[in-house]
Amino acid sequence: MVTISISELEQVDQFRNLQLTLRHRWKTSELFDNSEADILIIPSLSIDQQEMQKIEGCEHYEERLLFSLMRLRNPRTRLIYVTSMPLHPSIIDYYLQLLPGIPFSHARHRLLLLATYDSSLRPLSQKILERPRLIEKIRQALRLDKAFMACYNSTFWEAELSLKLNVPLYAAAPDLQIWGTKSGSRQIFTESGVPLADGSELVKNTADLAVAAANLWERQPTLKRMVVKLNEGISGEGNALFDLRPLVDIAPGQGSHSERVAAISDRFSTMRFQAIQETWANFSQRIPELGAIVESYIEGEIKRSPSVQGRITPNGEVEILSTHDQILGGPDGQIYLGCSFPADEKYRLQLQQLGLKVGKKLAEKGTLERFGVDFVTVDQGNGQWDIQSIEINLRKGGTTHPFMTLKLLTNGRYDLSTGLFYSQQGRPKYYIATDNLQKDRYKGLLPNDLMDIIAHHRLHFDSGTETGTVFHLMGCLSQFGKLGLTSIGDSPQQAEDIYNKVVKVLDQETNGKHNHTLSADYDFTMIEDGYNY
Repeated sequence: MVTISISELEQVDQFRNLQLTLRHRWKTSELFDNSEADILIIPSLSIDQQEMQKIEGCEHYEERLLFSLMRLRNPRTRLIYVTSMPLHPSIIDYYLQLLPGIPFSHARHRLLLLATYDSSLRPLSQKILERPRLIEKIRQALRLDKAFMACYNSTFWEAELSLKLNVPLYAAAPDLQIWGTKSGSRQIFTESGVPLADGSELVKNTADLAVAAANLWERQPTLKRMVVKLNEGISGEGNALFDLRPLVDIAPGQGSHSERVAAISDRFSTMRFQAIQETWANFSQRIPELGAIVESYIEGEIKRSPSVQGRITPNGEVEILSTHDQILGGPDGQIYLGCSFPADEKYRLQLQQLGLKVGKKLAEKGTLERFGVDFVTVDQGNGQWDIQSIEINLRKGGTTHPFMTLKLLTNGRYDLSTGLFYSQQGRPKYYIATDNLQKDRYKGLLPNDLMDIIAHHRLHFDSGTETGTVFHLMGCLSQFGKLGLTSIGDSPQQAEDIYNKVVKVLDQETNGKHNHTLSADYDFTMIEDGYNY
């Protein structure tokens, strides 16, 4: 459990009192999103920086909230977006030109871009707090009675910034972020009666981890593999797979408990880490800092990793926003690469019901705004799927920006009865999205080069047909050859075709050595042998 000092508790009380002002402004999600407002976007990735650095190009992930610029389609909205380093003008122009019916100049006039000019690998909120003149500039630009603040995730840095600005933050209070950790998620699942994979409570050292793993094996003697997770890992990068099959001689019923604990402890260094650069020497040092849990690896011939997204309003109401099937990669299919919307019709309505249970329990705890729940589903045959919950994310995750991009571009609606999203013209919409279209051959492409390619090959989103591709993470492109995109269609096949066309064009425009992480031939049908933890 996280230890909170008296000063931090006082800060939390002040923070929550300020958050109460959001209730007076809240009516419905549609009115809230379209009312007169000043929105302050602080896309700070305020998470463990060692874990964050496992994600290539992480310094550009502040761009993932740029979908927020599409809120400027409301002519009564003003927006301030703060980043560590200035954003390329072409990237800003790209988003503003997506706005239907709004003159570019009108939207640009209502947008204020600010930067700390600090490229160090520290959370943006921390950098802002170190710059009182920047804080004052932000405060002077806001109409405080109409302002609220949005972020990637909420920590004591965001709470302190909220208080210094006297602007309420629409996010869970920092002391509630524990419910978004691996161990906290398990507690919420248990309290809300949602099925979950068998596993351990939080441990803080390798000796206790070995005991927890042995206990889990003894509860499930037929278990073949386990997953060891750092309590605050990101996108599956803090996970490791432990294979029990080489220890069959001391399986439950064969050897003693102490023999199992010793053997498991000896074999921790042989685990397969999902982050390519991870080692047991480093991983084991993180356990006392972050804590860890061990969970059973759910086996299955046909297996998928769906998720459900929701939000909790300032009035405590729970709204289900979307479902997705996640697209996963890495050594054992545990690293998030992208998603398809919506989740399979065979289980998406069940996901909504389970997500609602989790959301109501989180609302009881006092949390606000976004939450996502990841699951594993295994085909049992006869149309039945076994569904096990895996973890909760109390932040804007990889599924947030593609869905919000679709919603803000089309001004459509999500239908709970079908789990589909309909445009204002009544057409169901589908998409495939990724943060990880990455190839060496794309390195060196500047944002302007990408704009030329988009324009020449007509890869842009067409507001008339409401189909096409919206790009993001463009700042990653030149150095890392990495790009994000959301391909929207009127059917799952059309969305996949649009995606494949983008990759084919980019490959043609960057002829060279074909060495990549997520290939042009990547099959965006569901991965059957992997899932996200």
